[in-house]
Amino acid sequence: MTNTLLISAAEVAKELGVSKPYAYKLLQQLNGELKGKGYITIAGKISRKFFYEKVYGGNLSVKGE
Repeated sequence: MTNTLLISAAEVAKELGVSKPYAYKLLQQLNGELKGKGYITIAGKISRKFFYEKVYGGNLSVKGE
């Protein structure tokens, strides 16, 4: 894991073992959720913290870290 604030669709695809098109769909869904809460989003990227909270329930030890 890098220390950047945002995670890209390519990283999401690699992390979850899914295709890039599916990763983009997932990011679109998650960004929609953030927009609904009033946050500013960037297409094709998502907050790393929010991603791990939604996918792993915030438990980074699942990744073996």
